[in-house]
Amino acid sequence: MTGSEVPSPPFRLAYVPGATPAKWVRIWNERMPDTPLELVATAAGEAPDALRGGEADAGLVRLPVDRTYFSAIPLYTETTVVVIPKDHLAAAFEEVTLADLADEVVFHPLDDTLDWQEGLPGRPAIERPETTGDAIELVAANVGVLLVPQSLARLHHRKDLTYRTVTDAPQSSVALSWPEERTTDMVEDFIGIVRGRTVNSSRGRRPEAGEQPKDQRKDKRPEPGAARRKPAAGKTATGRTAGRSASRTAKRGKPGKPGRRG
Repeated sequence: MTGSEVPSPPFRLAYVPGATPAKWVRIWNERMPDTPLELVATAAGEAPDALRGGEADAGLVRLPVDRTYFSAIPLYTETTVVVIPKDHLAAAFEEVTLADLADEVVFHPLDDTLDWQEGLPGRPAIERPETTGDAIELVAANVGVLLVPQSLARLHHRKDLTYRTVTDAPQSSVALSWPEERTTDMVEDFIGIVRGRTVNSSRGRRPEAGEQPKDQRKDKRPEPGAARRKPAAGKTATGRTAGRSASRTAKRGKPGKPGRRG
């Protein structure tokens, strides 16, 4: 690098616990080697403030977000699981329901990412754990159970704990989000990667009013006179007359039958 060259500013991507940006980061590094990508780890509840404050250009966040300020592309919805000790009765089943946890102490940490609009299941703990990690420690102490998105159960994996799917619990969705007023070229590039566009595809610019998409701009109908003409009556497609071909066939006789001897 010469002294006159200015390095490209990095693209800063925030991500919440449980989100896995590795695949998209790898594609970015392959396509944009001159623009470094910096990962910014942030708590789920702090991600919107990090984006508002300019600490990151975009983020993998948990919905919902303020759609009057942020743009968001939903990526996937996670299965909700209950984290339990390995010797818990529920470990004998592949799936459980909220009713199965009615007699359990269910932790509700302050950083909970599930939307419990209809109220928490089970019995409440005396105090709310500060973090999901703290709640996991309490589950390991056999004090209660914890419901979380499956990625968080994997993130806090312990040998003495397991988890089971809860079929009727609320779920958490992960989205790519950014301040709408700061939709930069780098944000557009990352949107293209997340959406699976190839390196040569457009960034998804919407056609202007009255403008046709590229695949519809060319009239696919043949030009006047360019269509293949049908053979004239009495002629084959090769230009030979049907009568001449028929007379030759008659002289040879029908295939497979010997001619009559005189």
